[in-house]
Amino acid sequence: MKQQVTRDHHAAGRFAGIVVVCLALACGACSDMSRFQLAGTPPAPPTIKMTRPAPATNATDREHQRILASYGGSYDDPKLQALIVKAVDRLVAASDRPDFSYRVTILNSGAVNAFALPTGQLYVTRGLLALASDTSELSSVLSHEMAHVLAKHASIREEQAKRAALVSHVITEMGGQDANMQALALAKTKLTMASFSRAQEFEADAIGVALAAKANFDPYGASRFLSAMERNAALKTSPVGDPRSQDFLSSHPATPERVESAENSARKFAASGANERDREAYLSAIDNIVFGEDPSEGFVRGRRFLHPKLGFTFLAPDSYVLENTAQAVVGVREGGAQALRFDVVRVPQETSLSSYLNSGWMENVDQASVEETTINGTPAATATAGSDQWQFRIYALRVGGDVYRFIFAAKNKTADAEKSFRDTVHSFRRLTLGEIQAARPLRIRVVTVKPGDTVESMARRMQGIDRPLERFRILNGLDQHAALKPSERVKIVVD
Repeated sequence: MKQQVTRDHHAAGRFAGIVVVCLALACGACSDMSRFQLAGTPPAPPTIKMTRPAPATNATDREHQRILASYGGSYDDPKLQALIVKAVDRLVAASDRPDFSYRVTILNSGAVNAFALPTGQLYVTRGLLALASDTSELSSVLSHEMAHVLAKHASIREEQAKRAALVSHVITEMGGQDANMQALALAKTKLTMASFSRAQEFEADAIGVALAAKANFDPYGASRFLSAMERNAALKTSPVGDPRSQDFLSSHPATPERVESAENSARKFAASGANERDREAYLSAIDNIVFGEDPSEGFVRGRRFLHPKLGFTFLAPDSYVLENTAQAVVGVREGGAQALRFDVVRVPQETSLSSYLNSGWMENVDQASVEETTINGTPAATATAGSDQWQFRIYALRVGGDVYRFIFAAKNKTADAEKSFRDTVHSFRRLTLGEIQAARPLRIRVVTVKPGDTVESMARRMQGIDRPLERFRILNGLDQHAALKPSERVKIVVD
């Protein structure tokens, strides 16, 4: 969560709609990710003409800065940077155009993501680096993104997006036409876009696997990492579409078809002798990398949110899953019947909290319900609001020149729900100096397996995360039946 969301309270938006959208997204997160995928076998990747990446422009620089702002800036680690640059250099040397140059940026985000700009700028998050188990897996992602650049997919996708926007505009202008026909036309447009993107992904996979093999990396790194990302995404319960939390699978769906296609592509190079994984060097490079959220913008530990920089904390109600986004802390209760949003805004000192609650930034506030109070010695005000399906409880707390806002939503307004909301707001307090000094990020530690160590005993050493046994297996590429071997090195998460 950023230190200051907005200086103008009217720019805050209509949060009743925002919270409902968050709930809808949470409920839809379990839907089939491949609902726009076409049936049948993946198309064979066509032969493409390699083209030079477009030169850097002011627009590219602006996009680079936007990416940095969206993903917490760059993550500076010379050891990791050197490993990635070395891998890219090997891939470039093995490609048909060794004169290409790429610039790699590590993003300071716990999301598992990677992408490229048409100019050849490559981005990988530290979350992706923490998940990969060896250099061949990392190289499969890098070669995939390089393939997108070489095939000019980004430019083609932009043109397709413009066409889709034109179709949507035309359909909107057909307001008097049959609604079912409009819906069908829109669906066909979306399906065309999805099909095209799907073809791009298979094409980039095939090119990437071939390129990695030519660079002597294990070509099966792609299928292993696609599977690891799919398993990792299954543990994710993010309630909102925060750019920092979007992962590789959001734009690169790892359907069973893709995994199978990557394996089939790898088999073509089985006899080539390309099998380097470079696991030991990779583990040494990622040892001590920050895992998950960076505490500089606050972080979640279970149901508790802490912000050492701003010096406060609060505890969410039972059964809530919290997500710290760039705009706010958002939580959804298991089952999706309740949600919360917490953020901070700048409100003029001369504006009373009761006046602020009635100022229009939140829809349908019951003015008769507005009440000023104090919470743990902090000036505060509360009110209720409602919509067709949701009931809202709002709190505003003034701390210095800032106002901290809690917005709770419930489908059914009950005494228990109201009590849990009150308990959460009353848990809001200042952090002690000791708590601030003790607040530090989680990190990946690479440790050596000793005789007697098991998957279960190693998982018990994991700190600060939920579902440690499953996460240990995923982080180390282990299936349900895999056993540890003495002297091998594995990753654990520690505080």
